[in-house]
Amino acid sequence: MAISRLLLHFILLLLLRAFALLPTQAAARSGHNPSGTDDGNHGSFSRNLLEDKPRITEEMVHGYMSNSELEIAVHTFGSRCPNISRIYSSKFVYWRTVLLFLQWVIEISDKPGKKEAEPAFKFIGNVHGDEPVGREILMHLANWLCDNYLKDPLATLIVENMHLHILPTMNPDGFALRWRGNANNVDLNRDFPDQFFSVNNDINYRQPETRAIMNWVKQEHFTASASLHGGALVANYPWDGTRDKSKYYYGCPDDKAFQYMASVYSQSHYNMSLSKEFEGGITNGAFWYPIYGGMQDWNYIHGGCFELTLEISDTKWPKAAELPVIWEHNRMSMLKIVASLIKSGIHGRIFAANTGRPIPGSVMIKGIDSKVRASNTYGDYHRMLAPGEKYEVVASMEGFRPKATHIVLEQEAVSLDFILDPDGADGQMELLRNDCGCRCDNELFHVLEAHLWLYLLVMFVLLTFYLLFKRRTASRLLTYRHSPRRPIAV
Repeated sequence: MAISRLLLHFILLLLLRAFALLPTQAAARSGHNPSGTDDGNHGSFSRNLLEDKPRITEEMVHGYMSNSELEIAVHTFGSRCPNISRIYSSKFVYWRTVLLFLQWVIEISDKPGKKEAEPAFKFIGNVHGDEPVGREILMHLANWLCDNYLKDPLATLIVENMHLHILPTMNPDGFALRWRGNANNVDLNRDFPDQFFSVNNDINYRQPETRAIMNWVKQEHFTASASLHGGALVANYPWDGTRDKSKYYYGCPDDKAFQYMASVYSQSHYNMSLSKEFEGGITNGAFWYPIYGGMQDWNYIHGGCFELTLEISDTKWPKAAELPVIWEHNRMSMLKIVASLIKSGIHGRIFAANTGRPIPGSVMIKGIDSKVRASNTYGDYHRMLAPGEKYEVVASMEGFRPKATHIVLEQEAVSLDFILDPDGADGQMELLRNDCGCRCDNELFHVLEAHLWLYLLVMFVLLTFYLLFKRRTASRLLTYRHSPRRPIAV
């Protein structure tokens, strides 16, 4: 019996040794002025503006926060609502403007600063220096969420199920100088790399504010976004330009989803959807007037971020006394466009079948030439789609076999996880990411897995011998036992 015990202990040790060699998984949580004064030429891709500047009087500026007052307001908000917010800026290399103003971002969430398997939305205000309404309205939004969290169901839904990032001013220099462009007189909404023309691809001419946004989008995993402008009342969606610089409707692959998002904003607004100029209060950018180097298209192409350009006031620089009314007219629209990330579309995670770990794959919709990537940390994806349609959803990643499924998307969001099988040797060699976001070389895992199979084979052989030995011993004991009450020692 002593021999059988030793053999059993040896097998258990082999099992423990085999599983100890497996990599461990760390637990973690996660405007509008088609006359041309805005940009000189609608089809132009020149970044620099005309020398003529709008005349902004002291009376117009009165009642608006200065840049220093806005910075104080942002930090005051952070101190007032520390449980659901954080204030950040310095982590971005190019986060100072030409005049060295520091641009501060407010993040609102029940777990601010922590990675979670949740969608993220960003608001950007004051892209153009002479359109300051956005910077004021965004502070109203932040304070409303703080005041109404756990009191209002929409505020609670937003805070607890997503991460909202608010940049009140992208162009504090232009605001201080009281003109459209930045301190270098460059229109920041013509400064991004463009899909149709390569004029903006030279990084040496890219403005620091533009670089800041590009770095930001690369570091954060934004699902959707909106920039706030003034001078019209309409929700604008991609594409913003055309291949031949002509003015006509030119939709992007996700045209239906963008129309849905724009309509969510317009129809929730006090009177945007009643527009006589724009049907339903929404417009395709190229159909309105084409621009090049815009932030909206760049976000969609390079960040997988569904961005709208929202014109939220007929007047570029209305009197400060009108700001509370403009806020009330836009409040429900802003809340509902943010909440649409939670209430609509498809959401889920992508896992590797061989490890059970999340992987940063991508999700495509058959018939729509656009990918949405999953996050590196949790493998979570969030895909905006128009409701009321049938979709074939395909998840894929290099080294794994793609998987597809069909869904019917009604008015509510659909939760859809994928487990991808490795594609032969390529799948075994795929670089995976653990829950801490660290890269794990799966070549090592492949070797360890081979060792595991060897251990399991040896264990199987030893276990077979053990059972045979035990059977022979038991038979012998049954033959020579003197009493039926005598126990069998094992």
